[in-house]
Amino acid sequence: MSLLSSYEGLRQEIQRLAQENEELRRLVQLIQENQELKLVLRNRGSSLGFCSSGLLAEMATSPRLPRRRTIKFKDAERVLPGLPAEESLLDSSPVTMGGPEGRFHFAIDRGGTFTDVFAQCPGGHVRVLKLLSEDPANYADAPTEGIRRILEQEGGMLLPRDRPLDTSRIASIRMGTTVATNALLERRGERVALLVTRGFRDLLHVGTQAREDLFDLAVPMPEMLYEEVLEVDERVVLYRGEPGAGTPVKGRTGDLLEVQQPVDLGALRGKLEGLLSRGIRSLAVVLMHSYTWAQHEQQVGTLARELGFTHVSLSSEAMPMVRIVPRGHTACADAYLTPTIQRYVQGFRCGFQGQLKDVQVLFMRSDGGLAPLDSFSGSRAVLSGPAGGVVGYSATTYRVEGGQPVIGFDMGGTSTDVSRYAGEFEHVFEASTAGVTLQAPQLDINTVAAGGGSRLFFRSGLFVVGPESAGAHPGPACYRKVTDANLVLGRLLPASFPCIFGPGEDQPLSPEASRKALEAVATEVNSFLTNGPCPASLLSLEEVAIGFVRVANEAMCRPIRALTQARGHDPSAHVLACFGGAGGQHACAIARALGMDTVHIHRHSGLLSALGLALADVVHEAQEPCSLSYAPETFVQLDQRLSRLEEQCVDALRAQGFPRSQISTESFLHLRYQGTDCALMVSAHQHPATARSPRAGDFGAAFVERYMREFGFIIPERPVVVDDVRVRGTGHSGLCLENVPKAQSGPPRVDKMTQCFFEGGYQETPVYLLGELGYGHKLQGPCLIIDSNSTILVEPGCQAEVTEMGDIRISVGAEAPSVVGAQLDPIHLSVFSHRFMSIAGEWLPLFHPTARLPVISDRGAWQGVPERKCDLGKGQKQNPCWDRAGSVALALALDGTAPLHLPAVGRVGAFLYQHHVVWDCHSVD
Repeated sequence: MSLLSSYEGLRQEIQRLAQENEELRRLVQLIQENQELKLVLRNRGSSLGFCSSGLLAEMATSPRLPRRRTIKFKDAERVLPGLPAEESLLDSSPVTMGGPEGRFHFAIDRGGTFTDVFAQCPGGHVRVLKLLSEDPANYADAPTEGIRRILEQEGGMLLPRDRPLDTSRIASIRMGTTVATNALLERRGERVALLVTRGFRDLLHVGTQAREDLFDLAVPMPEMLYEEVLEVDERVVLYRGEPGAGTPVKGRTGDLLEVQQPVDLGALRGKLEGLLSRGIRSLAVVLMHSYTWAQHEQQVGTLARELGFTHVSLSSEAMPMVRIVPRGHTACADAYLTPTIQRYVQGFRCGFQGQLKDVQVLFMRSDGGLAPLDSFSGSRAVLSGPAGGVVGYSATTYRVEGGQPVIGFDMGGTSTDVSRYAGEFEHVFEASTAGVTLQAPQLDINTVAAGGGSRLFFRSGLFVVGPESAGAHPGPACYRKVTDANLVLGRLLPASFPCIFGPGEDQPLSPEASRKALEAVATEVNSFLTNGPCPASLLSLEEVAIGFVRVANEAMCRPIRALTQARGHDPSAHVLACFGGAGGQHACAIARALGMDTVHIHRHSGLLSALGLALADVVHEAQEPCSLSYAPETFVQLDQRLSRLEEQCVDALRAQGFPRSQISTESFLHLRYQGTDCALMVSAHQHPATARSPRAGDFGAAFVERYMREFGFIIPERPVVVDDVRVRGTGHSGLCLENVPKAQSGPPRVDKMTQCFFEGGYQETPVYLLGELGYGHKLQGPCLIIDSNSTILVEPGCQAEVTEMGDIRISVGAEAPSVVGAQLDPIHLSVFSHRFMSIAGEWLPLFHPTARLPVISDRGAWQGVPERKCDLGKGQKQNPCWDRAGSVALALALDGTAPLHLPAVGRVGAFLYQHHVVWDCHSVD
């Protein structure tokens, strides 16, 4: 950087550069005007800086990509010796970045440990950036800081952190964030009151009685998101035509209903005013049968908003699906998280001039689609962070012509997320997160608490990885975590790891601290091996480290097996798409353990979630409940419902500026066999319409095919019922991938040699720089491939090849047979523990959905399998939950005789009946 201490020095520097660039020559005359000075630099490989009592600004160009730079000063005569520090020279007016012809597109993934920024800059080139998500000593908000740094780098100007950023050069910002997830995990959401139909105040607290660990003797009580409960005087039941019943009304599903009691708004008003006086401003309204009769909830919501509640979540709007318990939890989560999200978004907008008024701001939702701010709610944001990665690998790894399905493996600092893509996104519509069951469309992402920052423990003779994490502000002092194990094994090079730790954000990883931390664990292990019940050989520090890596790998294989084998898929038939900051270090080992032969690692694998946000589309969904049978006589009605929802989706996307040519829709039906609770959301895009199907496609064939694949049997004698009708509209808006030139000829250059520890000991390992590799280069393992955001380990017996797009594709060799002896080995015990749990993990997903007893399908109490045939499916005639003799009706025989489950509880039933706690199964939601 040149140090210019006088006006004359500045003039001479510009004249020198003008000899290299004709455009600059025309600007030399600006020096004479003693006015605002603007410099535009187009040549490559130069740098120009200005200092006066310290750094004022620096302007640099990339050696590979052209840049446009603009630096703005106050009048030039002030750039003289002896002036105050650079702050006094900065113009207080906004600083812009060049001409109006190009603007920036930002895609930001704010994870639990790191925030990744992917920026498409004017001219089409790309900049990427990784920074800590939490660094309060240096900046308040990581996404804003990431945008500021890229604008500063691209513009060659100093942008103070205490001033709002100019948005004139920002076209769009797309973000995936873990704000909602963290608020749910840490219970840091809004104060919420639950409004529920009278008589059901403890409904959500009782829930389904499902336990996370069925055999845990210390069962934790569920922690509710709401703070207070108000019972609403209202009642809607299914119409049964009994004597004395009122006039029936038709609900949205087509079912006949009886309004036994309208909403008493007068009595409710005083209760709501009491909530306001106690400081509660967010409500969740959950009324019986609101999925089909929403009028009562709408009346309550209107009154609450008139009284001044800032957020009101209606269960009929949050997710209009049957089953009040998950629907109620979803409404509570929405009321609990949405105000938190809105506060974060408002704080983020305050970091920009005009609060991003003229910038398109979109947020990733849990279903893998982008949505504007007004559609980004708490119940749809829990998987906002990992959803971007699914979109990223689906767009960059899956090949339509080959048809080979892909397993996404996203290993971050806190956890690892796995998912599957085979040409379409796989969604679930009921899932539990942090003890809360959410009934909302989410990408089917399985998470395990093992990541690069997961801490390592030795407990009761077993190696344990996680679930504790070192957090997002960890270093450089290490905390006995997976990253430490890889560092001790030589699989991470501190010189290539981002130097972003410590108070100054400039310290690298510390191998000495890692060895010291793991030595403490090794001491515990060897003490157990020496003094335990079966003395065994001591383990070296490296053997302890590689043992923890093996256990972590096995822990991360479990959700992959649950996602494939438990769904009728062969994991070995998949490609493993590995990404996340820590994913490349474990890719080969994970693939080998699962029998996969191919690993695909994108060139931006360390930031693929951010890239996925750039490639994602805007999505609008419309869904409504239904109670029709899937039969020829109802196909016309189903087509009409689908057409109406499709029109809603198209209109909503057109309102956001999408022309019809950029909008596509896909129709779904939520189908189940009558008498069962297991409904599958199926699309018919692979099953064209026939003479015996709706015009939208043969949903029946799609349902039977999937049911058979997942559960291994079908029930052809039972009719199929439609629970919900859904249409997903997509506004195609993803940014185009940059073109990557083909490689230059010549062998790959080895940057350095290092020592890495594998099962057989240390091996000489070459290190390659990803930026220097080209199309067609082949690298034999073992080797390390390094870039600024990730490290890829190619294990012995594997071969890596650079694809035409600059990605890494690894052919995985067969794993050497493992010899298990009789001697005590805590590593093998830990691995087997995970494999035994995988067996249960594969079996239970088959058992629960196909069970016909609510005590099994809802509560998950599969140890209470009845001995006699019984059926408590939907639509079956059932006795009251407690009969007049006080018998339990959790599971009655078909002839209505003795209960099959927990007969001793009958005394409780008698007590409840004596106190009039009796209800009819036909009246419940």
